Amino acid sequence: MKKRENIFLRKDGRFEARYAKGRDENGKLIYGFCYGRTYEEAKRKAANAVQALGYPVKPRDPMRLTFSDHCTNWLAVNSARLKVSSSAKYRSNIRNHIIPFFGDWMPWEITSEKVDEFSRVLLEKKSLSAKTARDILALFHSIFVYVNKRIEQKIPEPEIVYPQKNRTHTRVLSEREEEKLILHLSQEMDLYKFGVYLALRTGLRIGELCALKWCDISIKAGTISVCHTVQRVQCASGKGTAKTMVMIGTPKSDSSCRMIPLMPDVAALCVRFYQGDPEDFVLSGSRVCIEPRKLQRKLKLYTDKCRMEQVHFHTLRHTFATRCIEVGFDMKTLSEILGHSNIHITMNQYVHPNMALKRENMSRLRTVICL
Repeated sequence: MKKRENIFLRKDGRFEARYAKGRDENGKLIYGFCYGRTYEEAKRKAANAVQALGYPVKPRDPMRLTFSDHCTNWLAVNSARLKVSSSAKYRSNIRNHIIPFFGDWMPWEITSEKVDEFSRVLLEKKSLSAKTARDILALFHSIFVYVNKRIEQKIPEPEIVYPQKNRTHTRVLSEREEEKLILHLSQEMDLYKFGVYLALRTGLRIGELCALKWCDISIKAGTISVCHTVQRVQCASGKGTAKTMVMIGTPKSDSSCRMIPLMPDVAALCVRFYQGDPEDFVLSGSRVCIEPRKLQRKLKLYTDKCRMEQVHFHTLRHTFATRCIEVGFDMKTLSEILGHSNIHITMNQYVHPNMALKRENMSRLRTVICL
């Protein structure tokens, strides 16, 4: 077990904080113990216990804290302003990547060369994607900025060379594949198949689909209101029987909260499957939502039967965006339907015109030279 501020991670997954209660007749320190599911909880209980003894808690000098200590403090300071999903992601990256590499170092000992080595470990030894490595390095930089604000003597920030993002091919269903999948979904359609079809016709993210309630759909107005998302996030302690939990929260950004017009066929299916309780989740037909990974397994089952490979839920979103471009959607409209913060994301990440559309556009150019 690693020792930090007299706080230990026990084998049962709890954190144990030890504090000095006084001294015995021989002058030996007498310790008290507090326990918590998280490091911060155990630390807070120990501080409260010391305060109850009637003498002040002397804070540690920031210049004597290791980078691991600063990481813990950064999480404690920022947890209130972060979404639960974001906090879980940062906690996981700190625990699994940043602390194992930089934890025992003092902040002023961290050099640009050390950060370069860290970057290589993320990419080569841990085989993380360039995007994930960039996110972790950006988090490291945020913590380092926080450290410089806390200490009196400023530390030169190490230079960070962010790895270039790999441009990956985005899977988009061909028109024939899309027709084949829709035909399969239409046969004995149930709520799961309806969910897949809804993704293909609206571009909804999988978490947004799982969080969708019937009260979010207005047949009269012909709209779907997207205002929640379902995610499975890591628990704060990361130990014990429940390592992750399913939570319903707001979408990833303000732009993700949006209204999407209903297509006639989707509206008809909504009328067909609605059971009368507006508080039921659309895809479960009850007050309990289904998990995204269950819907992912259903999609895998459907695409396997259609003999289609490498089809994920985001493939449906990509396909929807591409079809919209092919029929002439303007970028601003499509960007808002997809819930993007700006049209550049729509253009660069989601819209991939096929060769037929490229040929059609090229044919519009005026012929200059006649041979």
